[in-house]
Amino acid sequence: MRKKERFEKTLEWFRIHRPIAETELHYRTPYELLVAVMLSAQCTDKRVNLVTPALFNAYPDAEALAKASVEEVFPYIRSVSYPNNKAAHLVGMARLLVERFDGEVPETLEELVQLPGVGRKTANVIQSVVWGKAAMAVDTHVFRVSHRIGLVSDRQTTPLSVEKELIKYIPEADIPIAHHWLILHGRYVCMARNPHCDKCGLQNLCKYWAQKDKVNKHPNSSKNNLTKNAR
Repeated sequence: MRKKERFEKTLEWFRIHRPIAETELHYRTPYELLVAVMLSAQCTDKRVNLVTPALFNAYPDAEALAKASVEEVFPYIRSVSYPNNKAAHLVGMARLLVERFDGEVPETLEELVQLPGVGRKTANVIQSVVWGKAAMAVDTHVFRVSHRIGLVSDRQTTPLSVEKELIKYIPEADIPIAHHWLILHGRYVCMARNPHCDKCGLQNLCKYWAQKDKVNKHPNSSKNNLTKNAR
């Protein structure tokens, strides 16, 4: 199957079976989403959603957070991963928002990555979710699912190379929701360990499933490709 056809069939399946797909982080404003996405690095959305209500109540906007110390923020986020670093990044981010952007979350990648703790992935989430831009954030789920289905090849070994390949083949209008399609599929179906291949509607398109099925039928055959694609 040609790559273009694989993309078309994959996107069509998602359009039919998951017409609504959006972030699972709870937020009301661009500032709140930025904070939540920063906290979600190497942490579950579920955990972040447990932490943010009290945090947002104490620091409802960038101006309030900018006045806080790292030590004051830490207790609110102590249960997330790397709370010391994230507390410092949140305070630094808020202060720069106030100093450089009048307390408002900027729209562009170039401006967003100036903020402490904000890398390309976080910036792309904000651009996509808040501003509806055709930005593809590549997290571990997007990276894994894209490789397994065969949307990207093993030559794409970095998040940036995967991002470029996905944007090349996904229609611009679909990129914001395609980001969520791939994340949610990776979170609930195509997990890193013990993926639910038996329940996946993309079996007929998936290179990982084809290899897994081949191994099951021929148990003495090489399992190198399957192990490599499990990621």
